[in-house]
Amino acid sequence: MIDPSHLSALNAVVQTGSFDLAAGQLSVTASAVSQRIKALEDHIGAPVVIRSQPCVATQIGARLIRHYQDIAVLEAKALRDTPVQTPRQQIRIAANADSLATWLLPALAQSDDLLFDITIDDQDHSARWLRSGDVAAAITSRADPVQGCDCTPLGVLPYVATASPDFMARHFADGVDATSLAAAPALTFNAMDALQRRWVEKVTGQRVALPTHHLASSHGFVEACLLGMGWGLNPTPLVQDHLDTGRLVALANAPFSTPLYWQVSRLLGDALSPLTKHIKEKAARTLTAF
Repeated sequence: MIDPSHLSALNAVVQTGSFDLAAGQLSVTASAVSQRIKALEDHIGAPVVIRSQPCVATQIGARLIRHYQDIAVLEAKALRDTPVQTPRQQIRIAANADSLATWLLPALAQSDDLLFDITIDDQDHSARWLRSGDVAAAITSRADPVQGCDCTPLGVLPYVATASPDFMARHFADGVDATSLAAAPALTFNAMDALQRRWVEKVTGQRVALPTHHLASSHGFVEACLLGMGWGLNPTPLVQDHLDTGRLVALANAPFSTPLYWQVSRLLGDALSPLTKHIKEKAARTLTAF
């Protein structure tokens, strides 16, 4: 069995980035923190911290931190209705940027007893964080539960392909087709973002090599469209006002949407049930029902 004080020392070192700051957080000396980390590494038989500036966890160290945080969340749940005061517990979740920009943050804000470490990843790829055990929960596009997780359907996030009126006049005066799309600059979140490509295939029936800007920001997407840099798929709730005022226009009458699910570790499902409730409520107000 791993000594909890050793795990708390590891967690503090990685959170603060240094042994000195971890010592202050734990109200012990830096020497005591160092001794606990050494004892943990001796017990595990492998390094758990890369002693750099800042200190970072090794792969094994990161898994141990996840284990420590899971235990802390379960302990806080067990003590929820007792006089014992427990500090806010940190959980790590994976979420897509468009959910964060439209509906997810208000749900997280209602969980005042938690601290969040949010990993941003495409909804089509976030399940890999669950499979590796690096996160406790994730927003995904997968309807099938990841092993060891419970899956809750949330709804469908609608998208619209948008551009500024000036951009439309410059690049799509003769219509939106495979030829014009192959010449007009697009916007792509990152290398894993397939939304624009899938929309183009739906509209044209063809695979088109898109000239594209890479811009990893949901709000940056909207601003780039407004400035006429390119066209891109934006979450409808994020651009509806711009569409209503004519600052942005839809490239075509071609609705597109992404299904979203909340997957949470079964081990922590009961402890995180209040968070799941907040997420379901906020999603129901923004997303379209399946």
